[in-house]
Amino acid sequence: MKTLEIIGYKRDDFGKKHSIILRREANTPGILYGGATNIHFYTPMALLKNLVYTPEVHFVNLIIENKEYKCILQEIQFHPVSEMIMHIDMLQIASDKQIKMNIPIKIVGNSPGVIKGGNLVAKVKKVPIMALPQNMPEFVEIDISSLDIGQMVRVADVQKERYKVLKPSRLPIVSVEMSRALKSSASKDSVKAAKK
Repeated sequence: MKTLEIIGYKRDDFGKKHSIILRREANTPGILYGGATNIHFYTPMALLKNLVYTPEVHFVNLIIENKEYKCILQEIQFHPVSEMIMHIDMLQIASDKQIKMNIPIKIVGNSPGVIKGGNLVAKVKKVPIMALPQNMPEFVEIDISSLDIGQMVRVADVQKERYKVLKPSRLPIVSVEMSRALKSSASKDSVKAAKK
């Protein structure tokens, strides 16, 4: 998985007034937890752009006072009106501790059902995955090469030994459904057959 580097600066003042000043100066307050102690910090909002405004997921090398922390974005708070990033929570990770991340779906292949005129329907764009950091996939690949009309790929079809999808095994991820045009054509054909 890709890793982004973000520079952070320790905060000594955690008050609301200080947070407002930080945001006015285009900084985002945050907290890093999961290690021996929680670390309050802030980072320039511009550095968060490639982490937040993307469909991809990343590990983060958070550098605070020349010390590097490997972590993931755990939670983010936006302003309800302006959509400004108000606060971030980062979780420090370790190679021996499982983590949970929402991983994007990547669809590959050509579906015979779509070629016949069916509609490819992605039921979810991301799935929650539990894994050790080194086993966390960058995306979950869904091969639709064998999907005909009326068929689907379920969670059970993409479970791997190195990670677990935290959704019911029967839940559909992607399916090929009959289009209106095909339904209309099929009903016309059945009417013609009945008249014969």
